Amino acid sequence: MKRLLNLQLAVLAAVLVFAYAVSGLAQDAEPGTLVEQSEAGQVAPPHVPSTPGTLIIPKSSLPQTAPAGHKAAHTNFQILVPAGLKPGVSPDVFNGTGYAYETPASIACHYGLVTTTQSPSCDPNKTTVLPTGGSKTIAIVDAYDDPSAAGDLAWFSTQFGLTAPGSNFKVVWANTAASSCPVNQGFGVSVDITGNWEFEEALDIEWTHAMAPSAKIYLVEACSDLDTDLQQAILVANNLVVCGETELNATTGALGKCPTTSTGKGEVTMTWGFEEFDGQNTSDTCANLDDSCLTAAGVVYIAAAGDSPGVQWPSTSPNAVSAGGTTLRRNPTTFAFDQETAWVNTGGGQSAIESRQSYQSSISSIVGTWRGNPDLSLDSDTNTGLWVHDTFPFDGVVTYDWLIAGGTSAATVTLAGILNRAGAFAASSSAELTTIYTNKAVTTDFTDITVGYCGPYMGFSVKTGWDYCTGVGVVKGYTGK
Repeated sequence: MKRLLNLQLAVLAAVLVFAYAVSGLAQDAEPGTLVEQSEAGQVAPPHVPSTPGTLIIPKSSLPQTAPAGHKAAHTNFQILVPAGLKPGVSPDVFNGTGYAYETPASIACHYGLVTTTQSPSCDPNKTTVLPTGGSKTIAIVDAYDDPSAAGDLAWFSTQFGLTAPGSNFKVVWANTAASSCPVNQGFGVSVDITGNWEFEEALDIEWTHAMAPSAKIYLVEACSDLDTDLQQAILVANNLVVCGETELNATTGALGKCPTTSTGKGEVTMTWGFEEFDGQNTSDTCANLDDSCLTAAGVVYIAAAGDSPGVQWPSTSPNAVSAGGTTLRRNPTTFAFDQETAWVNTGGGQSAIESRQSYQSSISSIVGTWRGNPDLSLDSDTNTGLWVHDTFPFDGVVTYDWLIAGGTSAATVTLAGILNRAGAFAASSSAELTTIYTNKAVTTDFTDITVGYCGPYMGFSVKTGWDYCTGVGVVKGYTGK
């Protein structure tokens, strides 16, 4: 509660100092320096009180300490325990008024993925039309093992009427077998005893499946959150998408090469991140979990922009689509859609290391010569978040079964499912990003977000066109992607 109070005070202070903060901003070519003029005449969004409940920022979403010579990744999710929610209670009856938070049907309605009479309200208590389709492969890279993954996904699907995942979902160890991972204090092989990463995995698989229920989904589990283990998991994910198999040598753990006839395509998601680091863009052999690891043919990589001001890798990699966050505001009584704005906590800005690529040439006046984040955004505010089913104990407390998730992890996996269902299956992330930026001003493909602030003291405003808070905006339907 202390953290929540501090957050609320910080937001209030931010609103008061915004005018002063933006008055001194000017364009600067220094790498990593965020600069942007606020759009003339923009009206600040009204203050919206936090939803009653308890906000949890998990330990895994804070900066991690790694052994010497390593980097440790952090997750990008937050949890809201709504007031009145009790363990085991169904999400559609917990408060007597229905879901109150976002469902697969309401998100699909809001982003124009389905045809429904509920549009444009997209009330989660009344909207029932679900996404269909999806094909090929989505590989989700996460750390540690979630022993409840398959069961939680099945329960989530039943609750919302989604196609049962069945054989289209599989957990894959990144290191030949579970036995190669350490046992964590008697809780099992490679389990995160805090339950933090397990919740991340539940969020990732459930909302990817929700947006692309017919796609083949692999949950690729690394032994730990260290760079070396995550690198191995990415290589396995690459093979799963391109080859349809891992081709791991059971003795050496080495990856084989895909058959020359392999033509697999799909997406790899990375909802975690590190601080940017020297060498992230200098290797061509995937020697140290760097940009070159994200170059498998036929794979589009999608990474979370982060849940705090600034940028992180792999979101800043030119080989990944960066997913930022928005707030999806509703009338608190009728649940009718009111306004979508930038999420104040979304990550975004200029990379201090990565150069701007040709697909961002049209926004060079904003980002200069450096890679700008994010590229696209979706709902990430915990106060307007997504229902997630997770039966693994969180921080050792009694499991609630159902909780509300936010953070750019949510945007990342939702976007992965949408791109998969769109069916274009670009040859690379660069090709996907070229399509996105080419069509960024097409109003039938994307909705520009023009209200809201983000960044330090909310000193960066959204504007017409691309901005550091929401990128090109949010998806609208399946075309132009």
